[in-house]
Amino acid sequence: MYALNSNNLSIYLFLLMTLLLLLLSFSFLSRRGSYLHHKSSHHHHHQKIFFLLSTPSPNLPLVAAAAAAAIMPHQYFMNRRRYSSSSQKPKIVVIMGPTGSGKSRLSMDLATRYFPSSEIINSDKIQVYRGLDITTNKIPLHQQLAVTHHLLGDIHPRRRPEFTPSDFRAAAASAISLITDRKNLPLVVGGSNSFIYALIADNHNHNIDDDDDDDISNDKVVVVGQRYDCCFIRIDVSFPVLNRYLVERVDEMMGCGMLEELEEFFKSEEGLSPVVGGLRKAIGVAELEEYFRGGVEEKSDRPALLLEKAIGNIKRNTCELARRQVEKIRRLTNGAGWEMHKLDGTEAMRAAIAAGQGRLSAEEATEIWETQLLHPSVKIVKHFLLDE
Repeated sequence: MYALNSNNLSIYLFLLMTLLLLLLSFSFLSRRGSYLHHKSSHHHHHQKIFFLLSTPSPNLPLVAAAAAAAIMPHQYFMNRRRYSSSSQKPKIVVIMGPTGSGKSRLSMDLATRYFPSSEIINSDKIQVYRGLDITTNKIPLHQQLAVTHHLLGDIHPRRRPEFTPSDFRAAAASAISLITDRKNLPLVVGGSNSFIYALIADNHNHNIDDDDDDDISNDKVVVVGQRYDCCFIRIDVSFPVLNRYLVERVDEMMGCGMLEELEEFFKSEEGLSPVVGGLRKAIGVAELEEYFRGGVEEKSDRPALLLEKAIGNIKRNTCELARRQVEKIRRLTNGAGWEMHKLDGTEAMRAAIAAGQGRLSAEEATEIWETQLLHPSVKIVKHFLLDE
């Protein structure tokens, strides 16, 4: 009778583990491919430039292969993080940048292609509210590709018209605890810097820090200490290119049904309410209120003029929001001493605009996106998880 010695046993265990890993990889590839097929089957024909910077890269074989290949390295990083003695704080990745810079796409590419055990926490103070999905530019459900999202459309605006930075601090901390308990990686993604500051700062005074409209002023005392082990990725885009993209994005959103969405909103209980808060703070609501209140059915030229004026104001206010967000990120960098990995997304945005206009193929635009933003981000996150 054949007896197993220690060497034979080791060989059999190794072969068994290899077979198990192959089966897991095949299972993951199949599921990820079905997610991406689901996404592509729901693609809207009118989304062009908007689509290129707001959704994950649409290369099906590349996505599936990269995701499958990344399973084991990612689990290794996460295990090392769990047992590392260098820091007892939970590790989180924070993706920051002005509106329209590509934060959502980057987070989705990281979660679906390289770090499949990630979950995303939305840190946009308007997108936390339920409703006005087009106006608030939420990532649609079919584009979330089965990646778990937290605080994205979760707050009922009539029941809770003011969701403060302190509220976000508590809710996001709870989400991080759930995510890390599952041995997953939290990705905090959004442009509301007061929310991000409230979440990360060791001490947060709600009497001081909740009394503003996403303002982190020069005269405020900024807390340096962090209650999480953070990896900050900051996307920068030159303002002329970003403004051009934002202007064209407003037109895309109008083509996707933003005007019709707001028309229904102003007929709703919330739209008729005099309370200013919640979704009423979204860009587009105040700008179009005069148009809808002024009588859209009038036979004069006034409605058309009001609409043209409102769209112009939406574009201008969106560009101004981006400028303020960049300034606040700079204040956090200088005041709190946050170390940020700064990535320049200008060329990727130029490529997206060119692809939307037919001057560049979608594949070429995606390659530039990956070279300028995605691949550097993957390297940054891997080094962070390895404590390098």
